[in-house]
Amino acid sequence: MSPVTAGVLQLLALIAALALAYRPLGDHMARVYSSERHYKPEKWIYKVIGANPSAEMRWPAYLRAVLAFSAVSVLFLYGMQRLQGSLPGSLGFVSIDPDQAFNTAASFVANTNWQSYYGEQAMGHVVQTGGLAVQNFVSAAVGMAVAVALVRGFARSRTGELGNFWSDLVRGTVRILLPISVIGAVVLVACGVVQNFAGIHEVGQFMGGTQHWSGGAVASQEVIKELGTNGGGYFNANSAHPFENPTPFSNLFEIFLILVIPFALTRTFGRMVGNLRQGYAILATMGIIWIAFTGLMMWTEFAHHGPVPDVAGGAMEGKETRFGIGGSSIFAVATTLTSTGAVNSFHSSYTGFGGGITMLGMQLGEIAPGGVGSGLYGMLIMAIIAVFIAGLMVGRTPEYLGKKIGTREIKLAACYILVTPALVLCFTAAAMALPTPGNSMTNSGAHGFSEILYAYTSGANNNGSAFAGLNADTQWFNSTIGIAMLLGRFLPMVFVLALAGALAEQKPVPETAGTLRTDKPLYAGLLVGTIVIITGLTYFPALALGPLAEGLAS
Repeated sequence: MSPVTAGVLQLLALIAALALAYRPLGDHMARVYSSERHYKPEKWIYKVIGANPSAEMRWPAYLRAVLAFSAVSVLFLYGMQRLQGSLPGSLGFVSIDPDQAFNTAASFVANTNWQSYYGEQAMGHVVQTGGLAVQNFVSAAVGMAVAVALVRGFARSRTGELGNFWSDLVRGTVRILLPISVIGAVVLVACGVVQNFAGIHEVGQFMGGTQHWSGGAVASQEVIKELGTNGGGYFNANSAHPFENPTPFSNLFEIFLILVIPFALTRTFGRMVGNLRQGYAILATMGIIWIAFTGLMMWTEFAHHGPVPDVAGGAMEGKETRFGIGGSSIFAVATTLTSTGAVNSFHSSYTGFGGGITMLGMQLGEIAPGGVGSGLYGMLIMAIIAVFIAGLMVGRTPEYLGKKIGTREIKLAACYILVTPALVLCFTAAAMALPTPGNSMTNSGAHGFSEILYAYTSGANNNGSAFAGLNADTQWFNSTIGIAMLLGRFLPMVFVLALAGALAEQKPVPETAGTLRTDKPLYAGLLVGTIVIITGLTYFPALALGPLAEGLAS
């Protein structure tokens, strides 16, 4: 079987698995967030944190709860890292330096999981399992809660109430993420992923030196890092490490975990607003972009550009032979079109255009299908922008799901789509203008610029993957990328929740003959075009200086 055929078959198998899970998982999540029943373990949690799960919140209260919970999480994780040297199960590792501890705490709470350290050489079992893995669960649940709040804004009328954040947080964790993670961890262990609390072992000589391997609760952390679109990894090699991702099947299963909840949330959206066709339209938009990016990535990496790729059957540099170009390309697109950031190959070694595709996937806003929760609310913001553009073309007040998109709504949507690019481009410009940050670049020219552009694109979009040619473990990058991650995560949430409150207060507008049908293929095409045009206008100059210049020169 040729490598191209194998890659296509993997893609088809993945699509089939996602299709089978779409309806039951989407309906289950709709029931979870619509139920008024509280399970006994959930009641215990509410009692411990002192929350009333039945109290409805308006958007300012919902936002305050999100920010308060996240701030406490940052402080807690920062403290764990700074005290690691005094904690049991530290494997002899010392406490983490202040700038790196801040960067890591901001990263995992913001669902970014950017790592400027070697996991197996810096973090002990307590910090990995009790700190990082816990944040993998709750940061994903926060994103889902905000997405559900926006959906309620569309579904409700004449009220500013968006539900209860504490209830949404706990239910998302207990009823959705935990059960799937338990099953997924068992599957990964069966595939050969490590799950223990072993210490550091010397395994022999390697290139004249001694090689040490450490164990850990890898399978349980690996499953939620993918399922919650977190990223990061127990080991520096991430999902290319055989302890995390040993076989082609485990590789495909991890890609499935990355995509299943973001895609299924479109079904949840359709079910909660009472119109499944609206969910299908959002699903179609996500699916078109994802398949197009995957196909383009496979083409660029399989294309032969010289004798070495020709002999290898494609651009195999930086890719694991057990996954090949097909499995690596599908993984790379899945991880950068979502906010996952896990990698099973070396993105910096991709072809010029291939590296540009990974970067562009994040610059779209990671909405196809995007992160857990963040992908759905990001796509709904784009849907509002597309409706507004359509209204301008026909001279009619834009409406979406029976809600008018007026001045207030479009200003909030515009702020949402502007804040992340502003962070990316401003921090990149500052890093290129100052003398010290440039010393961290491994390469010069267009590829070196791409390393820095990729780093801030990954941080501000809460992805967490790296081009891997940049030495980001410096005070400048630890601090600025940490700030970019926090602002890139929580500033958009401010605008999303404010928009949700504005929509929930409105009186539904009856559908007429002149109403734009947002559940038709024509609208899905308009939405795809809107996303591509907005991203192109925003990032094309920067892309032209980096991956495009490199790709055209190769």
